[in-house]
Amino acid sequence: MPDPKLKNTVAEHRKKSDIRTKIALITLSSSRSADNDQSGDLIQTALEQAGHTIAVRKLISDNRTVLRATLRELVRQKDVEVIITNGGTGISPSDITIETVRGMLDKELPGFNSLFMLLSYPQAKSAAMLSRAMAGTLKGKIVFCLPGGPRACRLATEELILPELGHMMMLLRS
Repeated sequence: MPDPKLKNTVAEHRKKSDIRTKIALITLSSSRSADNDQSGDLIQTALEQAGHTIAVRKLISDNRTVLRATLRELVRQKDVEVIITNGGTGISPSDITIETVRGMLDKELPGFNSLFMLLSYPQAKSAAMLSRAMAGTLKGKIVFCLPGGPRACRLATEELILPELGHMMMLLRS
């Protein structure tokens, strides 16, 4: 049986970390446009409904140079505290997000991918191992890299990002 003191501590801690953030949302794709970026739309809607602000939204190509330049630009922007990418996390040759971003991070949070895989398995079964997710920090900003599929984006946003985003911001600001 869970310790009731622990449950109360977690609930109180979450109340104290009820922080709203300004977010940059980046979709990496060679085939999507602003008109059909279903995953980006889904992420944006969930974040805004939770009280967060989308300060920047971009759609860029699956290109290491473009992604690096975009991230460098975003970390310099004072109105961006969190960067969320979606797309480019699979295993095809054009999927460059994880390797590109990992090389730039100050700290990686490996538990994010572990939890994402655990939560993905009931829906995707063994195919869950084909799509990767990642989180970490980059120059004082939180970075999340999500797969491009709408179902994966919904899962990561609702089950992992939203419950802990305020807590993460509180830790970074302290």
